Amino acid sequence: MKKLITLIAAIVLTTTAAWAQCSSRNTAFQSGETLMYDLYFNWKFVWVKAGTAYMNTTQTIYQGKPALKTYLITRGSKQADKYFVMRDTLTSYCDLDLVPRYYIKAALEGKTYRKDQVWYKYDDGQCHVDMRHQKNNDKPIYKKHSSKYCIYDMISMLLRARSFDATDYKVGHRIKFMMADGHNCDWQYIVYKGKKKFKMEKSNTAYRCLVFAFVENEKGKEKEVVRFYVTDDKNHIPVRLDLNLNFGTAKAFLVGARGLRNPQTAKLK
Repeated sequence: MKKLITLIAAIVLTTTAAWAQCSSRNTAFQSGETLMYDLYFNWKFVWVKAGTAYMNTTQTIYQGKPALKTYLITRGSKQADKYFVMRDTLTSYCDLDLVPRYYIKAALEGKTYRKDQVWYKYDDGQCHVDMRHQKNNDKPIYKKHSSKYCIYDMISMLLRARSFDATDYKVGHRIKFMMADGHNCDWQYIVYKGKKKFKMEKSNTAYRCLVFAFVENEKGKEKEVVRFYVTDDKNHIPVRLDLNLNFGTAKAFLVGARGLRNPQTAKLK
């Protein structure tokens, strides 16, 4: 009996160790936060409004335990649909200490529909992900990956990054992390680009911001996918995003926010 208890304790401890190393303190947001954006595409060298985006986080229950559900929805306008249809919905479930549990992205871009899913497990002192990728009506592709390092998806990493303390960061500081997107699991980077004050598009509102770039590594070459501006206060709200997409470039500007956790001390006007 003593040996059985010792074995159970060892299993619990190794599982907890893998779980604990992926946990993170959240100081930036709370349940009920909602962020709203206007999207602009570069069309023939002219920036035109082409849609909206909406990001919401609420506390819920996932697999019988308290969790945070975050979803990001992007929708192209009817005018933009004439040139390129975009309907993306990204959803993430994390523990209250931001340990990733499940991720799904359903995206209709042009005439292509993709569905990517990631399931997380923590045991044997490692993080394990099961991934599923499907394009249109093709047969789904399943993959697995295990690592002694924490693995994140796009949304869970964004949530974690919002509580980064950039006080001692110098321009060029790199944060390396492993990201699963449903069909691959690779090392990626967030690169600190410094501080900047800027005025919002078609508005007198200005912010003090920290600027970061999300960089992908494709076949040994780095590609900046998103440059994002987050408020230089405790909320770390993404107020502007510059996106390099497969079909061109786009920008997103914050137009509304409610349910914020902290005062907006980085808002200048």
